Amino acid sequence: MTPTTTPLQALPVDRAGPFDPSARFDELREHSPISRLRFSDGHLGWLVTDHATARHVLASPLFSSRAELRHAVIKRPVQERFSTPQPGMFIAMDPPDHSQYRRLLTGQFTVRRMKQLEPRIAQIVQDHLDAMLAAGPPADLVRSFALPIPSLVICELLGVPYAERDRFQHDTAKMVSLNTPRQDAEAAADSIQHFMEEMVALKHREPDDAIISGLIATGELTDTELTNISMLLLVAGHETTANMLALGTFALLSNPDQVAALRAEPTLIPGAVEELLRYLTIIQFGLVRTALTDVEVGGQQIKAGESVCLFLPSVNRDPAAFGDTPDTLDVHRITNHHLAFGHGVHQCLGQQLARVEMRMGYAALLRGLPGLRLAVDPSQVPMREDMSIYGVHELPITWDVD
Repeated sequence: MTPTTTPLQALPVDRAGPFDPSARFDELREHSPISRLRFSDGHLGWLVTDHATARHVLASPLFSSRAELRHAVIKRPVQERFSTPQPGMFIAMDPPDHSQYRRLLTGQFTVRRMKQLEPRIAQIVQDHLDAMLAAGPPADLVRSFALPIPSLVICELLGVPYAERDRFQHDTAKMVSLNTPRQDAEAAADSIQHFMEEMVALKHREPDDAIISGLIATGELTDTELTNISMLLLVAGHETTANMLALGTFALLSNPDQVAALRAEPTLIPGAVEELLRYLTIIQFGLVRTALTDVEVGGQQIKAGESVCLFLPSVNRDPAAFGDTPDTLDVHRITNHHLAFGHGVHQCLGQQLARVEMRMGYAALLRGLPGLRLAVDPSQVPMREDMSIYGVHELPITWDVD
């Protein structure tokens, strides 16, 4: 395999459409799936655009997730804050440190607990659907449905008061925006951290049956670790699922034949969730791993200390993995081993919860809002191109009223 002669001087961020990454990635994946890339700090690393190589790197113990080794592919306002090891920030650690935290959290995210939560998620979804119906069209799906549902679910799971949602939602948006001034982004991160410190202190005084109290009861974590773990779960638990619910609805409404298929055969919805995860891949700047030793991957020699960007929006559209129509949204797709939740030891801890929320959310919208459609021209939908988590800032919708 021959890498591109001239390194890419930046990650291509121009999109081919609201749901499609830059067409440049198709060319790279076909001719040079492991290419040289200049990272935002000047580091000369690598860009991976094919499925097989990305899966290999994510599963390999020769590549590290450690914060202090990682180079930033895109400059973010809070990147320096998270470029040094933080107690409890397990997503930026390697085994055995990562394994210890993961073990404790797996004990909280049990299959039994997720099953017990399903009736409550169904009620939350129905309550928000009923509220939209009562208010009547039009509505902003983000504000009325996509954002509050996962926010309320993660709050109940953690034992965090939902009344505080405006505080952490506002701060999270500042943290993940690429345009937030660094001082404001740092202040937002401080605010969420202080909020979670308060929550940990509260659970010490007034324990309940939610996850923060469960982690405290293990007796294995300091308050700093508890605060950082809870902060990670809170932010990830609402930000990613909210954007998938809204962007996924936009994608479906842009493909009426797919909506018709789901209405005609609701049993397709679980597979449709997997297809939307693959097709949209909202982690829009990829995942970064750093080689711990000299290693050959896909015929390329990667040196110790070199960072590799696994560009998941391209990886999840690899024809070698997904057939001849990877750029098409197809709710009937059967083979769907996408990497939207990652792979290996760092595979998303809350993926089953996210799947439940999406299945119930999409089903409720298609069942409960007859004639569901956009209330504006698709070109007027404001996209989150300025955020590290892709999606829509707003999604104006309308539906038929008797």
